Amino acid sequence: MPEQKPNPNAPQHAPHRTETMQTILKAERLTQIAIVLPAAVLIGWGAGALLDKWLHQDWIYIVGVILGAIAGMIEAIRQAFKEI
Repeated sequence: MPEQKPNPNAPQHAPHRTETMQTILKAERLTQIAIVLPAAVLIGWGAGALLDKWLHQDWIYIVGVILGAIAGMIEAIRQAFKEI
């Protein structure tokens, strides 16, 4: 009996996701958006505080917080547009 080759033109079926799984995935994506801004601000503040101690300054942490907030907003907006 001849061996059948797979048809390359046949439609590829995506794995079937249940409604519950889709809801969980959407909640996870929205949670990521909600966490990215505070995490970026915290990282910016920490990096600025370390630079303050290293360079014997007392203002760099403010720049770190501002840059972290900007980076967090950019990432949150990117993720939100990816969801649309």
